[in-house]
Amino acid sequence: MEREWVVEESVAVGAAPEEIYRALRDPRRMRQWSPELFAVWVRGREVVEGTRFVGFNRLGWRVWFTNCEVTAAVPGQAFAFRVSSFGMPVALWGYRIEGTGEGTSRLAEYWEDLRRDHRGAGLVSLLGKVFTGVPAAERARVNRAGMRATLARIKASLESPRDGTRG
Repeated sequence: MEREWVVEESVAVGAAPEEIYRALRDPRRMRQWSPELFAVWVRGREVVEGTRFVGFNRLGWRVWFTNCEVTAAVPGQAFAFRVSSFGMPVALWGYRIEGTGEGTSRLAEYWEDLRRDHRGAGLVSLLGKVFTGVPAAERARVNRAGMRATLARIKASLESPRDGTRG
C-alpha cells in the first residue's frame, strides 16, 4: 500500500459555521475532543493567525509535545496550524467549515504530512516513531481514526445542550 501524505475526514454538524469556528478557534478546547491531545499551552490570550502553542500528546504510555503555529483563523470558515518538532516541519492540521443551510454545516478535518519535503525529514520521522510508537508509514491510518473520533466528539459537543447553551 502506498503511503498517504494527506488525510481528510468530515461530518455533518447541526450547528452554524460561526458556532463551530468559535469552538475550534481555541486550541485548549481540543483536549475535550482529541484522542491524543491531553493538554495545550497557548502564548497569549487571543488566538489569531501567527499565535503559537504547544500541544501535549499521549498514545498509550508514550507522551510527547509539539510546537504549533496558527496558519489560518478565518471566522466561520477555517482554522489551521503547522506542527514542528525540533525546529523541523512535521505536519499541517486544519479544519474547514461549510454552511449547508438552516443552521447545519459540514466540518472537515485534514492533516498533511510535511516530513517529505525538507532536509532532516528522515530524522523527524525516526523521532516521531520513537516518541509516538507509530511508524511514519502508519501515521495516516492512526490520524484517520483519530479524526473520526475527534469529529464525532465535536459534533456531539455542539449538538447537545448544556445548561441551556450549546458548545
